[in-house]
Amino acid sequence: MKKWIILIALLCTVILPVSAVEYQAPEAPESAQQYMPKETESFTDGLLYVLKTAIFALRPSLASATGVCLSLVATVLLMRILSNISDDASNVIQLTGAVVIGLLLLDPVHSMIQLGTNTITQMSEYSKLLLPVMTSAMAAQGGITSSAALYTGTVLFNSVLTSAISRLVVPGLYVFLCLCVAGCAVKEEMLDKIRDTVKKGITWCLKTVLYIFTGYISITGVISGTVDASALKATKLTISGIVPVIGKVLADTSETILVSAGIMKNAAGVYGVLAIIAVFIGPFLEIGIQYLLLKLTGAVCNIFGNKQTVTLINNFSTGMGIILAMIGTVCVLLLISLVCFMKGMS
Repeated sequence: MKKWIILIALLCTVILPVSAVEYQAPEAPESAQQYMPKETESFTDGLLYVLKTAIFALRPSLASATGVCLSLVATVLLMRILSNISDDASNVIQLTGAVVIGLLLLDPVHSMIQLGTNTITQMSEYSKLLLPVMTSAMAAQGGITSSAALYTGTVLFNSVLTSAISRLVVPGLYVFLCLCVAGCAVKEEMLDKIRDTVKKGITWCLKTVLYIFTGYISITGVISGTVDASALKATKLTISGIVPVIGKVLADTSETILVSAGIMKNAAGVYGVLAIIAVFIGPFLEIGIQYLLLKLTGAVCNIFGNKQTVTLINNFSTGMGIILAMIGTVCVLLLISLVCFMKGMS
């Protein structure tokens, strides 16, 4: 299999132009066009444009999420008032409140899960068009073996990760949320233990694939000389703080693999990186707003709400965090690969 990959890379160097900068990245997906800058020669300027445009587009999502959170606060407050009026009906009030909170959060969480899975699909589909271009460009400069190894590893792990997300993580997330509502409604400790086990399984799945991938890339990079061992500490701190659930894992991988934007001199690579970020950034910020507002709502409700109800709201915010971890893992996997390709062409 490896011989065939190397043969294809060799053919690409003959058929396609020799200079790597002449390779053109495929056009960004339609959903990302609104975030893409007109000029992509400067990676820093392009990244700032993408971020600024995505932040300005958040207003409708912010208004919708705020309305849901205010409804949650009103529901928890009403539950507390009714519980003070009638202690005998506390179990009924708890059951009803759990159902109401579940219904209030069901639609936005389902929408965010669909948004996350669609984003993952778009990033994966775009990478199938972009990676062959980067492989050919790197092979044209002499990195035939390393480009084949990077391409094979990225495609393999991207396929494994997207399959794991669609078949394990997303169904597991729905199970996790159902167990959260059931545990809050009936106050059953066994349901809480099952819920925590499901959560650990989901995070373990994402972490394992990412650890194995970065290990593979690290070994490949050491052999081919395409990976800079020193990374910016600011990158590590930023990733660790922004991405919930698996932020520390992504930060640890960035410490040994991610390199500074100064190496991004290849036109196709810069455009490709910006395109993937453009696909990723809008949904990530939209889901992130939901995540942060639910965290804030849980903190407010903790003042007057009971423990089970507050835990339910916090668990739904954890569910949002898992969605962020899903799309963040796929995005970082692809960006690491592209950075390695561009490092090999620098």
